[in-house]
Amino acid sequence: MKLKLTFLLMTVVCFARPVSAQNYMADFKALVAKDDTAAAFKLLQGWQKTGTNDPDFYIASANYYAKKGLTEVLSLQKDQPAGQSFVLKDSTGKVAGYLGGRPAYNSTYLNKAFDNLDAGITKFPNRLDIRFGKVYLLGKTEDYKAFAEEIIKAVNYGQTISFKWLWSEGKSIENPEDFMLSNIQTYIIQLYNAGDQNMDYIRDVSLAILKYKPDNVVSLSDLSISYLTKKDYTNALEVLLKAEKLAPHDYIVLNNIAYCYELQGNKPNAVKYYQLVKQYGDEEAKVKADKKVAELSKH
Repeated sequence: MKLKLTFLLMTVVCFARPVSAQNYMADFKALVAKDDTAAAFKLLQGWQKTGTNDPDFYIASANYYAKKGLTEVLSLQKDQPAGQSFVLKDSTGKVAGYLGGRPAYNSTYLNKAFDNLDAGITKFPNRLDIRFGKVYLLGKTEDYKAFAEEIIKAVNYGQTISFKWLWSEGKSIENPEDFMLSNIQTYIIQLYNAGDQNMDYIRDVSLAILKYKPDNVVSLSDLSISYLTKKDYTNALEVLLKAEKLAPHDYIVLNNIAYCYELQGNKPNAVKYYQLVKQYGDEEAKVKADKKVAELSKH
């Protein structure tokens, strides 16, 4: 079973249970869809009187406040922003700037969202959907230090329950450890795409996983990238060579080894590993490796 990781702000994934003959979550979803925040808040007030032992209450409350806390404002920007924007030109027809949306945060509402998530995690620590909901929201606010710390907390707690996580409706997750790790990898990619300043966080998350899963090739590869970015080629190569022993045909690992040797100026070994990429990689990797071999062989 492949569970799709989403947060209620985008798509409600937590299906409801009847509570005192009232289906609170279904009603809440309907009100959110209509953007009726006043009625949604009133529903939450009623739900709170009976639902503080219901994990979905904390999820719904967090999402109510998160939706109010995450907004977008129009601003004039020099560079074209992601998404839709309007081009502004001067009298000569040259581009003078762009009018587009940028994120804006209301800390009062966001703090209430985090308070509800924290309360939910405290009461229901084995509910991975609540933990990942908090990670998601931290990512939206670009608080990557706390983002990484929350992932590490999930990994550490997961170890104490043998990674037997629960999801919405309190249902067990099929292959919960793999599910957790695959979603953490999407967070690693998010950290990577957000900039090199987050490499220490990638390192910390990778080390947290490797503490319990020392042979996890993906985490070894992630750890090596954090070292490579900081030009720590010695540690990067040590980690990559361990990964190669575990997965000798993993062309991503082989490519990173080749790249590491290339950066060290060790052309013979760089060529050797690029040749292995040509042998085991997909078509795109083979083409790139072939170019690298040709380039390195000229000098």
